[in-house]
Amino acid sequence: MKSFLALLIMACLSLPAHAEGFITRLLNKPVPGGVAVVKLPEQDSAPRVRYQDQSVLVIREDGQRWIAITGIPLTVKPGTEQLELDNGQKLDFQVGSREYPAQRITLKNQQHVTPDPAHLKRIQRELDEQIAAYKTFSPRQPSNLMLDRPVDGRLSSAFGLRRIFNGEERNPHSGLDFAAPSGTPIKSPAEGKVILTGDYFFNGKTVFVDHGQGLISMFCHLSSIGVKVGDELDRGEVLGKVGATGRATGPHLHWNVSLNNARVDPAIFIGAYMH
Repeated sequence: MKSFLALLIMACLSLPAHAEGFITRLLNKPVPGGVAVVKLPEQDSAPRVRYQDQSVLVIREDGQRWIAITGIPLTVKPGTEQLELDNGQKLDFQVGSREYPAQRITLKNQQHVTPDPAHLKRIQRELDEQIAAYKTFSPRQPSNLMLDRPVDGRLSSAFGLRRIFNGEERNPHSGLDFAAPSGTPIKSPAEGKVILTGDYFFNGKTVFVDHGQGLISMFCHLSSIGVKVGDELDRGEVLGKVGATGRATGPHLHWNVSLNNARVDPAIFIGAYMH
């Protein structure tokens, strides 16, 4: 009996070295539109990792192990995916399934459903600007990965909803919506640098913030923008105010989180994820 208890105590004491760390428990939601946290081979400096030809955020978790925090696009099918390390090594990870419901929205402005050719040129130009911002990969380490909610408000539209505008299906909902009155301050969920602002056809007044290593926040439909490109923001610093500009049916904040140029569910980063 004493021998058994001694073995049990030894097993318990050794558990933390093998158990998942806090970041893994928080973020590892390997589904389309989710995040895969993949343990990397041990080495002195951070391995460089790519997924779908995009650089991936790498951190040392709990001072013990290197991990890759990988954004999974909504378009990825369940099954085996692969990371590539700078030494040519490949690491497999599994993507599970997740079903996203449909959302039907009625818009008064039909141009926000089926834009005319003149608007399409503007939309493409604006899309190119935003895609370039999403591809930003700066060397800075994110100040925090448990992100703050950018506004105090009810979660009103979930990430990944299949959106049907005036009976016509369009791209899935790529962010998380917060219902809040017009003029409500919007705060940066982590330290970061403003890399793009604009007043866009669909997004309205918009701010992009680079938190580091491909972790990007985008805030849109603002009533006003309080920052400019190049500004360094502290965690919790106000960057603008809630509004209803662009394609919006009422005042709210639409918040995108992007990892390695993949839009992922922001609810994962604020502890509000529901499968």
